[in-house]
Amino acid sequence: MMADRTPLMQFRNVDTHYGPVHVLKDVSLEIYSGEIVCLLGGNASGKTTTLKTVLGMVIPSGGDILLDGEVITTWSTSERVRRGLSMVPENRRLFKRMTVKENLEIGAFLREDREELAADMERIFDLFPRVKERLNQKAGTLSGGEQQMVAVGRAMMARPKVLLMDEPSMGLAPVLVAQNFEIIQQINAAGTTVFVVEQNANMALSIADRGYVLQTGSIVLSDTAQNLLVNPEMRAAYLGEVE
Repeated sequence: MMADRTPLMQFRNVDTHYGPVHVLKDVSLEIYSGEIVCLLGGNASGKTTTLKTVLGMVIPSGGDILLDGEVITTWSTSERVRRGLSMVPENRRLFKRMTVKENLEIGAFLREDREELAADMERIFDLFPRVKERLNQKAGTLSGGEQQMVAVGRAMMARPKVLLMDEPSMGLAPVLVAQNFEIIQQINAAGTTVFVVEQNANMALSIADRGYVLQTGSIVLSDTAQNLLVNPEMRAAYLGEVE
């Protein structure tokens, strides 16, 4: 159904190596505008390497990465952020001694349209009223759920075309995991395309449009989220994971 559209972000036959170790093996994936797409896999599956490759922290040994139809394989990380990729890192990684406002402003440090920043911050307050209430508090004093809102807000201040989420359920209590995935849905409903890299398959697939399953560096399954949820091979893929 999407054959006639250009993917917003695309991996095309990507291989990566760490020295002699072949980490990603001929990985192809596509993310279209407006989607939530999840990349699933256990430990040592290559999920982290995939994100690092998206952001230019790892350069592929073969294949290409495209953003909006343009090959970005050789671009620097800062250029990729400037052109539309932004990440909410695992465990949030806020600057805890800085205020919420300062953390949000850091998200926009590569932007040149300074006059638009106030309007974008207001949009974040609309999404997360609690962030506005905590604006002058040190980020380290916030609850886990509030910190996650700030981490998402900081990434959104870069005006991303694709918001990358690295293990959003990692280290959070179940109630916060559910809240976190509601946040992802809110961001998506407000118009941002989201790529979620996640170990918690059921949670990620419950909000995603489509998913890919990565196992020891290869895509072993790819389908709609609904189909993956009921696919017996999903369990086999996870049980077969190399730790």
